[in-house]
Amino acid sequence: MLWDTHMHCCFSGDSDASPESMIASAIEKGLPGVCFTDHLDYDFPSDPPDLFVLDPINYYYEITKLKEQYADQLPIHTGIEIGVQPGLYEKLHQVVTDIPFDQVICSSHVVDGYDLYYKDFYLGKEEHTAYLRYFESIVETLDSFSDFDVYGHIDYVVRYGPNTNRFYSYDAYGDILDTILKKLISMGKGIEINTGGFKYGLGHPNPNEEIIRRYRKLGGEIITIGADAHAPEHVAYDFEKVPAILREAGFSYYTVFKNRKPDFLPIP
Repeated sequence: MLWDTHMHCCFSGDSDASPESMIASAIEKGLPGVCFTDHLDYDFPSDPPDLFVLDPINYYYEITKLKEQYADQLPIHTGIEIGVQPGLYEKLHQVVTDIPFDQVICSSHVVDGYDLYYKDFYLGKEEHTAYLRYFESIVETLDSFSDFDVYGHIDYVVRYGPNTNRFYSYDAYGDILDTILKKLISMGKGIEINTGGFKYGLGHPNPNEEIIRRYRKLGGEIITIGADAHAPEHVAYDFEKVPAILREAGFSYYTVFKNRKPDFLPIP
């Protein structure tokens, strides 16, 4: 089995799962290790407005205690998933430099003040225009922010768009996707295979296989694996599909971060 390096528990505003239950699921499934990456999204358009704001210091120490408690059963890394928006870069920089996380995932959950989960972002826009605006926002982030290791679920927007991924492909957005991938590679940053796309019924991971192949073809080397689980039953969701996707893209390894440094592990 593979490390699951993108998972959430009750420190995230959208999960009720205890960290112990997520750990127990990983042990039961025989995973070689996990990394908790709970949400930190400042200025999220939610009710309450601090739904995705955790106490990063307390979170870090609570997961560290579990790391020590389960040391002889399961390697546990401490990570965080930061939601980026303009105006937050300095605040997020302070968090991820002050606290010694193993991995930092940077994700775009909000664009132009809109939560992509809800239809308001898509109202008055053609689907192509909405998706393009999402990708443009990633480029804007990469031009201003670099304090992360992996960009999360690069095509996250297709989970919630009017037609999800029915009319979506790499070719339809190739120019801007190439801009994103080339920028990430030049920055020494990675992408992830997020199997949450399978859970959401897309039939593909986020990003899809075309983007993963393109990242590798352009010279990308850093790729992590995560199920984006918010409940124990979704830990390592559809991980049996991942080795073939990696190999078909040209990878012979995947990545696990420790102390913000990539470790390259062979695909089992």
